[in-house]
Amino acid sequence: MEKVKAKKHLGQHFLKDESIAKAIADTLSLEGYNDVLEIGPGMGVLTKYLLDKPTTTYVIEIDTESVAYLDANYPKLKDKIISKDFLRYDCNEIFEGKQYAIIGNFPYNISTQIVFRTLEFRHQIPEFSGMFQKEVAQRICEKKGSKAYGILSVLAQAFYHAEYLFTVDEHVFDPPPKVKSGVMRLRRKEDFSLPCGEKLFFTVVKTAFQQRRKTLRNSLKTLNLSDNLREDKVLDLRPEQLSVEDFIALTQKIEADGI
Repeated sequence: MEKVKAKKHLGQHFLKDESIAKAIADTLSLEGYNDVLEIGPGMGVLTKYLLDKPTTTYVIEIDTESVAYLDANYPKLKDKIISKDFLRYDCNEIFEGKQYAIIGNFPYNISTQIVFRTLEFRHQIPEFSGMFQKEVAQRICEKKGSKAYGILSVLAQAFYHAEYLFTVDEHVFDPPPKVKSGVMRLRRKEDFSLPCGEKLFFTVVKTAFQQRRKTLRNSLKTLNLSDNLREDKVLDLRPEQLSVEDFIALTQKIEADGI
């Protein structure tokens, strides 16, 4: 079967460099799970290395042309190709509550949505690894005090240890993207439950960074904090000055305040 033509509307940039594909596959520790789900496999340059691992590999692909290519060229994927949109698919149709890792050379136009979707199912996903636009990968792994530090950084790092692993140049893709790429990995924390309400924690983080130039006292006005809490000195800070632990502590204070 002929090669698949990259489709701009799907954000496809096919990786050509086999050594990079192998390096991405090798980022998985393979600890605590038996199943791996690759998102957006395209023509399988990463898939072939995953199939060599002592795990069961599934792939999910929205592009029907890529699905046909994979079906024709990778017999090991028989009954393991999911022709669906990951963002709308219930992975428990396959995994039925089991633990599984996620990996991929992610389409950049939906990469942050993939991370948020992973956070929703964090109780089943101990490991997440893959390629993003470089700035997005760095943002996920960024620590407090940086302009790149934001909602995605705090929410991901509340539940996972985040590591930026390596940078990938444009020329190893077909077609080449206009930006550099970065490979990062999330490994779930041993205790990934929060000592505060998770829904409120998400609300506090998102509300704070929506007006990141303002102090927390101003950006969190919509939460109707009590006069007593509004006097807390932590509210003199801007959101990028708070660590994940600081945001958890702030959420606890807001909870105690009766929100």
